[in-house]
Amino acid sequence: MSPSRRRPRRVLATRPLLIDQRGDEKSDGRWIVRPMSGAASQKQYRCPGCQQVIPAGTPHVVVWPELHGVDERRHWHTACWQRRR
Repeated sequence: MSPSRRRPRRVLATRPLLIDQRGDEKSDGRWIVRPMSGAASQKQYRCPGCQQVIPAGTPHVVVWPELHGVDERRHWHTACWQRRR
């Protein structure tokens, strides 16, 4: 097909990235917290709160500093994050 006859690319609708996340104030600043369902969790992670493994398929939270963005995100057991001050 010649370049002049190509169909325009279809723009796919995107969903917002801010689904099911909230801000949380701790002693060291403001954090963004996103709950992860067990179905969405396909890898294992190490919780920085207790240093234990979060097995794949386990519901947990993903947390990152509000000012630094998702490059600083960490996976926490929900209870460990709730206990953190």
